[in-house]
Order: sequence, then C-alpha cells, then structure tokens
Amino acid sequence: MQESQYKTSEPLGMFAPGEQVAVGPALTATLRCINQPLYLLAQGCDTQVMTGTAGSLQDLAEGQVFNGMALACPIEKLGDVSFCRDYAIRYPYVGGSMAKGISSVAMVEALAHAGMLGFFGAAGLLVEEVEAAIDQLESSSAGLTYGFNLIHSPNEPELENALVDLYLRRGITLVEASAFLALTPALVRYRTHGIYRDGQGRVVAPNRIIAKISREEVAARFFAPPPERFLQKLVDSGELTAEQAEMAAEIPMAQDVTVESDSGGHTDNRPAMALFPTIRAQKNACQKEYNYTQPLRVGLGGGIATPAAAAAAFALGVDYLVTGTINQACVESGTCDEVRKMLAETRQADVTMAPSGDMFEMGVKVQVIKRGTMFSMRAAKLYELYRAHSSIEDLPVEERQKLEKTVFRKNLDQVWEETRSFFSQRDTRQLTTAEADPKYKMALVFRWYLGQSPVWANRGVQDRKLDYQIWCGPAMGAFNEWVKGSVLDAPEQRKTATVAMNILFGAAVLIRANQLKLQGVSLDDEAELSAPLEIEQIKEFLS
Repeated sequence: MQESQYKTSEPLGMFAPGEQVAVGPALTATLRCINQPLYLLAQGCDTQVMTGTAGSLQDLAEGQVFNGMALACPIEKLGDVSFCRDYAIRYPYVGGSMAKGISSVAMVEALAHAGMLGFFGAAGLLVEEVEAAIDQLESSSAGLTYGFNLIHSPNEPELENALVDLYLRRGITLVEASAFLALTPALVRYRTHGIYRDGQGRVVAPNRIIAKISREEVAARFFAPPPERFLQKLVDSGELTAEQAEMAAEIPMAQDVTVESDSGGHTDNRPAMALFPTIRAQKNACQKEYNYTQPLRVGLGGGIATPAAAAAAFALGVDYLVTGTINQACVESGTCDEVRKMLAETRQADVTMAPSGDMFEMGVKVQVIKRGTMFSMRAAKLYELYRAHSSIEDLPVEERQKLEKTVFRKNLDQVWEETRSFFSQRDTRQLTTAEADPKYKMALVFRWYLGQSPVWANRGVQDRKLDYQIWCGPAMGAFNEWVKGSVLDAPEQRKTATVAMNILFGAAVLIRANQLKLQGVSLDDEAELSAPLEIEQIKEFLS
C-alpha cells in the first residue's frame, strides 16, 4: 500500500476494531472476504485498513471512529435482487442460449444446480430434439429454474409456431427470445397464453420472456404491451378471450430485456458503454408510461467474460448478467473438444463477421472465429455470388466448379437434392417458393453450407475443420488472458458453474477494491484480486 492522501474531518461512525490489515497478500485475502466490511482509519497522511464490527456510541463502550469503509458485497445482491427472487435463483447470472444445442442440457443443469439461470439452445434443432431436452431437464432438474430458446425465424414462421406449440404443451414457462427484428404472432401467443387475474385483481401471465436486443426500436416493442392487432387475431381464432386480451394491455411483452452488445453469433457489434445506458433510459421511460405493476428490468450480455467486465456492468446499473461464448468453451457445452481448444487459443482480434445462415438473404451477419478456419471467407463469397447472380445456372462455370470442389465438395445439383429432401420433411412451402424463384433456390443451396458448418464444428468432423463455423465474440480473448496460468487455463478444467462463480466473486472483490481506491487507498497488485480460484476456495471466502 502506497502513502495515501486520504483525509476527512468528519468520522462516519463507530466500530469495534479487529485486526489491522497489512499491505500485500493479507489485504487481497481480506478483500476476498466479501461478506465482511472493512473500516478505514485516517492517521495523518496514512490510512489504516481494519477489520471489525460496526456499532454505535451507545453499543460500544470502547469503540473507535472510522473515517471510511469498504462495504460488504454479497454476490447474491449484485444487480437487482428482485430478478433472483422472481426466477427463484440465487445469483443474477444467466447462461444465454447458443444455437444447435451448444448451450446443452448438461450446461443448463450445471447452472440450475448452482443457483443460476440457463437456457437450452433450441435454435436450429428439430422439434423432436428439443422435446428430448425437455424430458431430460424435467428429470434431472425438477423444481429448479431453467428455460428454452425461441429464435426469430423470418423464413420459417411455422418453425416458431411448432416450438411455441411444444412449449405450451410441455409447460415451458420461460423462454429467451433472440434475434427478433419485430414481434411475431407466435411470440405474442406464447406470452399471453393462460393469462388471468388473481384474487387481488392483478394480471398474471404464466409465460415469461427474457428478450435479447441490440436496437432501441426492438427494445421498445418488448417493453410495450402485446400489439392489439395480434391480440385481436388471437381472440378471433379462439385462443384468447376478449377479457384476456384486455388483461394483456397491462403487461409488457418482456419484463426483462437483455442488452446484447458485441457478442458472438447474431450481433450488431454495439458497444455496451453506449448501448446499455440508452436502453436503460428507455426502460425507465416505458415504465413511467405504462406504470406496470412489476417494474421492467434490463440486463447485459456480450463482452461479459471477466470480473472486471462484470464489475463495470454492475457499475452501469445492470439488473443481471448474461454470458455466452465463454460457456461454449466449457466442458458441458454441446460442441467438441477441438472447438473448445480453438476457443481457448482465441485472441480478441481473432473474430470477424460472416453471413448468417438463418437470415442469409437479408444480409444479416454473425460474429465468428476467423483464426484456424476459412468459414468467414467462404460464406462471404457465397453471399457475394448470391447478390450478383439470379440463379445457380447463372453462376460462371469457373466459380461453380470452385464452389463444388472447395466449399461444398459435391455437385450443386446433389446439394439441391439434399436440400429438397430436408425441406420436404420440415417445411414444404420453402420448396414451393424455390421452384417458382430460382434466386431463392440458390439461397437455399448456399444456406446448406451455412447450416452444415456449425454441425461439423459441434461434431468435430476433422476433414471439415477449415469450414467450422464457431460463434464467438472478442470477449473470448479477454477471458483467455484473464485465466492464463490459472486453474481455468486448460480447456478441460473449464466448468460452467466454476467460471460463473469466479466472474461474480471476482466482480464483488473488485467493487470493494474500487471503494478503497475512491477513498485514497492504493493497492499493490490489482490483477491478483480477481485471479481465478477453485470453487472450494471461493466457498471458503463466502463462509
């Protein structure tokens, strides 16, 4: 501890002194006892840090005044405590959904049993596969809180409807809505299903949505009540009563909205420091406008990969945290060891944007790893050819031959036959459109590559390693730098709950350290404060 310029003329209170905390490891260890406050005593130009117990002049016969303090910082109380209460979880930490089962049953189980909230990555899976995941989680995590993903499928609205049908039939009452550009009838149907008034006259909506957004106009739609035009259609179809439609005007589409900044997968690469305050102000305005009984909340995802980032997020006023890519690098994720190794070697500059498979024609992009794979370049070439040509037959012979040899590794006619077979089982309307529109047929063929590339990655298909599509944000590089040389360095040691607890615990320690800095106390080794620990070590500090 360096000499301090900390001075104050007014004492803050009285405390029963414990022990003086020495410079170095002792101060680090004491700051890690996050449930115990620390007291500062001004001694001229120096500041002493003391343990002790707060009291008052009446309570303490031999007390001592303190001039500053570092508050206790229980990790259960980071964010908004109502978030944990409402979802019956212990910690304000959410493992966001990652498509094609990357956020797997095992990952959701690990988070649920650790007192956190996880979402199964249902996007891109068959309805039967999602139902199998429901069966497993109902068996392994009964009585705990978890949810499932519902991704926007603009080209396949029936897929959204099928998933909503499944969730309603199986009693899934919590979904994470992701990649929505606008509200859809299926999403409104899910939110309003079974809505009623309780004995006190309050509107109760059994089905809850946590929405991931990165644009103000999309946030506004989720903060607002369900649109009247959708409600009227539900009334006309008999799925809602007129009375229920009136009740729906008293609830938001989503009480909880996650601000998604520069993340892996679908992202607008928005900076959290600019985006979050904007959405939070929007939330406050909407709460005032609609006067909801249950206040709106806002969380943050994208870039949350270290205790420092988490501490910064809580300083911004987030109600809860959401993580993604770093969970993909954990042993429970639904990908392969080869991908986990690639993620463990990723630096912040090793990511780039590439065309999205599910919104290919719209030009929507996802953030992926570029190091060790050629997917981003090959996907960009496909989109370039799609924009420039009207059909597969219109492709230059040389370009087609190159695609068939290096990207698809088969004749494009064969790819179309496989695509036709797929959609004949999944959505025959896609085939009808493709037969009438050669350009759309070309899009479906190109989307075959975009759809297979994450499957090859998840399954670890070795001869397709250069085509792996691995969704990843720059936060992965920050995570790898943080854990270097620690218990979380090796990919096989990265467990979802251990990573989560280290991020929350480290954030609490840094918050306390920053309180000391604001009061003139300088710390010798700030990096050591949030260094990753074994889960048992964290528990010892919490006891």
